[in-house]
Amino acid sequence: MYRPRIIPCLLLKDKGLVKTIQFKDPTYVGDPINAVKIFNDAKADELVFLDITATNENRPPPLDVIKKIGDEAFMPFAVGGGIKTIEQVREIINAGAEKVVLNSSSIEHPKLITEIAKIFGSQSVICSIDAKKNKNGNYDVYTHSGTINRNKEPTVLAKELEGLGAGEILINSIDRDGCQTGYDIELVKSVAEAVNIPVIACGGAGKLEDFKELIDQTNSSAVAAGSIFVFIGSKRAVLINYPDQEEIEEIFDLL
Repeated sequence: MYRPRIIPCLLLKDKGLVKTIQFKDPTYVGDPINAVKIFNDAKADELVFLDITATNENRPPPLDVIKKIGDEAFMPFAVGGGIKTIEQVREIINAGAEKVVLNSSSIEHPKLITEIAKIFGSQSVICSIDAKKNKNGNYDVYTHSGTINRNKEPTVLAKELEGLGAGEILINSIDRDGCQTGYDIELVKSVAEAVNIPVIACGGAGKLEDFKELIDQTNSSAVAAGSIFVFIGSKRAVLINYPDQEEIEEIFDLL
């Protein structure tokens, strides 16, 4: 029976794992290779690694870390952060990643999306959209770790990215990031209804039931989250974790 993919979205900074709140105040949560080993044992569906300082530092993600992840990971994984050229994409995929994630480059280098899709297939390129609600109640797209307002509406951008060849859209709520108060259903639903490619929702999951609520109310094909997979308890003690198969089946009423 069908069930959505459940994807830990892990943030890299200085080759370590961190977690942010509303894209700010990164807290160190551990070594990425150790996390991969834990997710291997837990049989995670996929992983997404995003280098949160790569774009602002004008560099691609660290290839040495990607190679180590590629050597260790049993599941497919995607890598994003600062990717600007097809050569960088080729290096990342050759290092073991199945997909790359484009954020600022989706807007600044849109032809790269088409080039990746042509060479590696559209399934190899995820376009990430970071969105924040403005004072008028509408959503604006931001890049560069949420610091630059692109004055674009997420659904409009999502359609453009689909047309360029994106295989998936990762929609992330800046307002909900790290808050563990639940997904921004309104945002995710609007983007999922605007495109015909898979949509991965991220930003806000605080409990497993949030996954089901999102899937029940949107057309998303996958749920992604950070805090719920790296913290445990109200005091946010660091503990890398992932639901077991029975928990997943119970969440989505598959038992």
